[in-house]
Amino acid sequence: MSALMRLSILAVSLTMAGEAFAATCRDPAGFEKWLGDVRQEAIQRGISANAVDTSLAGVTFDPNVIRKDRGQGVFKQSFEQFAGRMVSSYRLKTGSALLRKHAGTLARIEQQFGVPGPVLVAIWGLESDFGAVKGNMATIRSVATLAYDCRRTEMFQSHLFDALRIVERGDLSPGEMRGAWAGELGQTQFMPSSYVKYAIDFDGDGRADLLHSPADVLASTANYLKGHGWVRGADWSPGSPNFEALKQWNKSQVYSQTVAYFASKLAGRDTSADNIGQ
Repeated sequence: MSALMRLSILAVSLTMAGEAFAATCRDPAGFEKWLGDVRQEAIQRGISANAVDTSLAGVTFDPNVIRKDRGQGVFKQSFEQFAGRMVSSYRLKTGSALLRKHAGTLARIEQQFGVPGPVLVAIWGLESDFGAVKGNMATIRSVATLAYDCRRTEMFQSHLFDALRIVERGDLSPGEMRGAWAGELGQTQFMPSSYVKYAIDFDGDGRADLLHSPADVLASTANYLKGHGWVRGADWSPGSPNFEALKQWNKSQVYSQTVAYFASKLAGRDTSADNIGQ
């Protein structure tokens, strides 16, 4: 075999190995044993055995989640492109109607957390079309798959344990926990750890339900922003402290600008004067 041929074979082998690693950096065959170890650790962390067993029953490795994780593209749209597409006449009309419909609830939320209704409704609209598009992937399966993967293991193990805590405290059943591919849940797309930390029961039914209760969704979103530095009564345009709180919601500058722009339109502000896109 010539040296050139050996180099060619080596190059092919390395390419195939790289593709295999890109697919998953652990053997899916080991997932079941790993999940058993997770069960033991969850119980050691104080999560009830009943909640753990109920939540993990039937959970399997999902290669589709890994493909989606590896296939993420870099956000390349400009603010003008993204906002022009996302802040549609439909969303503006629907958002304005929901501001009126939930005016009483939003007023109580602003009194408690300091976050105005237009900001919350803008996030609601951008994240899930006001609850219409929440995703339908099994949350516990998704975060377990990403926790087993070795790219962001520690982060998603935390999300997995907190997903089990959501079940334990009675907010949602495992079957109800369906959302986006990376584990985002509910009408404003909370990751499990944010759900445990910031989700609140605002409608008084005894559980924090970010899938079905607009009051819980909006109040929990306000609680998150307050927890990340929201300043009552301050502006939310770029350069303001409240814009920095919006960037804690989504670190994309363009996304945060779009939330600010959408909120300003809902609030009836002169958006050209706000320089939202600067």
